[in-house]
Amino acid sequence: MTRVMRRILLLRHAKSAWSDPGASDHERPLNRRGQDAARRIGAYLDRHRLVPEYVLCSTATRARETWDLVAAEIPAAPPPHHDERLYNAAAGSILDVLGQASPGIKSLLLVGHNPGLQELSTLLIASGDLDDRERLHEKLPAGGLVVIDFPIEAWSKLHPRSGRLERFVVPRTLAAATD
Repeated sequence: MTRVMRRILLLRHAKSAWSDPGASDHERPLNRRGQDAARRIGAYLDRHRLVPEYVLCSTATRARETWDLVAAEIPAAPPPHHDERLYNAAAGSILDVLGQASPGIKSLLLVGHNPGLQELSTLLIASGDLDDRERLHEKLPAGGLVVIDFPIEAWSKLHPRSGRLERFVVPRTLAAATD
């Protein structure tokens, strides 16, 4: 029996601004560097045909702006579904949200925050490029994208050490690469 594959794309929001001392953490916008990085990640997703079927996004301004700029680079980008449970959520909470995704969805992109996304990535990954896994264990930078594949039939079957790291991309390397 062939197993159905599921793919999660975890995207940490791009670099945000700290310029307004009166703004709450939830309302912080992206800075210029973050805006540029989000566009690069969007172009990368489109160019490499990594367009998700479904998008879950934190309600924080910086996460929403990240997805809006990413989506602007992808002609077939799906609309985001904003979920307040993803704002600064811990790995276990994010895993709970992912486990509730519709079984019909094969690829899902989640825009969120650290340290939860980095912790979730290292929790879920069992295999994949060792160098990338080590880099991810050290740091998931702002705007970083983690793509993990799972041989599961339903999101409710998602569990620790069940995924294969397909790729780990950071905006800085995209800026330097010609690809």
